[in-house]
Amino acid sequence: MGARPNFIVIFTDDQGYGDLGCFGGKHVHTPRIDQMAKEGSRLTSFYVAAPVCTPSRAALMTGCYPKRIDMATGSNFGVLLAGDPKGLHPNEITIAEVLKGAGYKTGIFGKWHLGDQPEFLPTRQGFDEYFGIPFSHDIHPFHPRQDRFQFPPLALLDQETVIEMDPDADYLTKRLTERAVSFIKRNKDEPFFLYLPHPIPHKPLHVSPPFMKSVEPGIRAQLKKEDGNIDYRTRDKLFRQAIAEIDWSVGRVLDTLKAEGIDENTFVLFTSDNGPAVGKAGPLRGKKGSTFEGGMREATVVRWPGRIPAGEDNDELITAMDLLPTFARLAGAGIPTDRVIDGKDVWPVLEGKAKTPHDRFFYHRGNELKAVRSGNWKLHANKGKPTALFNLESDVGEKQNVLKANPKVAARLGGYLKDFAEDIARNHRPAAFVKNARPPSR
Repeated sequence: MGARPNFIVIFTDDQGYGDLGCFGGKHVHTPRIDQMAKEGSRLTSFYVAAPVCTPSRAALMTGCYPKRIDMATGSNFGVLLAGDPKGLHPNEITIAEVLKGAGYKTGIFGKWHLGDQPEFLPTRQGFDEYFGIPFSHDIHPFHPRQDRFQFPPLALLDQETVIEMDPDADYLTKRLTERAVSFIKRNKDEPFFLYLPHPIPHKPLHVSPPFMKSVEPGIRAQLKKEDGNIDYRTRDKLFRQAIAEIDWSVGRVLDTLKAEGIDENTFVLFTSDNGPAVGKAGPLRGKKGSTFEGGMREATVVRWPGRIPAGEDNDELITAMDLLPTFARLAGAGIPTDRVIDGKDVWPVLEGKAKTPHDRFFYHRGNELKAVRSGNWKLHANKGKPTALFNLESDVGEKQNVLKANPKVAARLGGYLKDFAEDIARNHRPAAFVKNARPPSR
């Protein structure tokens, strides 16, 4: 194997399956990510474990279905909100902790969303460095649903210290990228794990001035309302620019790897946390919040020169939960043996030498078990009762319900749902809660 590889996970927010040029998107311009796909592989059946932010990120970090670790929702909403008393339990073991224990330097630059209380911050979950925001950047005083939400100012943290309140979101992508590049340069001589979870393209869309040049003057003039609130609907028109800046960021990371001479020893994966809110899901049905494919199947590109086949598509079922055991294997690190880990080591799959180790994959919306995929079949259910069956090989858009024509398949997949619900009931772990929780502030 030689030197242990570096790992970089670039995780965008609310980017759809169709929101990359290399996945058929004509409404976006992503030359650097498209080139990354030519030099690596497109993962065309890559899944996150939830169709919204918090549970998806919890699964990525721990290798577990969100319901197994009680992170399928916030304490009183679908995701964690400001000052939520709930967070990822400190006893959970994250990718960062696994790799840090093996001598890796670890850094996160971007959106965390697994708890904003000091006990839950990334620096308490294995990350040496943290610069970013504790939750989505729309959890701020200008949220358009002020009839429902009265959010405090958004905090920007460096390590565990709030350094700014309501930072200029136009510059977040740029600032996070700069910190990520600095991390690479400072740690080029030792193995590292870099997690770059961009807040964009979650609403409201923001881009830095160089990417605003292509925006029509009339749109620019409408971006802020006279009362200081943020015009989300007009900002939706910045989607192409927002994706272009994400693409620029990926290019900066890849260029830095080459400049520092570590390109050929670095595994880079680009994906998103769930389906689109503003963008497009391409041929898939559904969007953010949905357990149709468009909510949880992500446009994903992986690159490791000389190790991952270049220019090839990989349609094997792979999940974000698989990254923890896969990275552990490549780093020569151990994974926890005292708990259930749902992810699998998929390195042979990524090399193109094996089929997926998953004979089933489960879809949740909040704590509800809504669907299962096994092979090319996907069964949807409501409270355990089958409602629809699709053959994803011939019907990736989930348009033709073939439930009645395939009772044996439906019965088999229905059994998988029942067995999994029972497994979760037997083998689950709690989230953590703190008293007197307050939003981060200066």
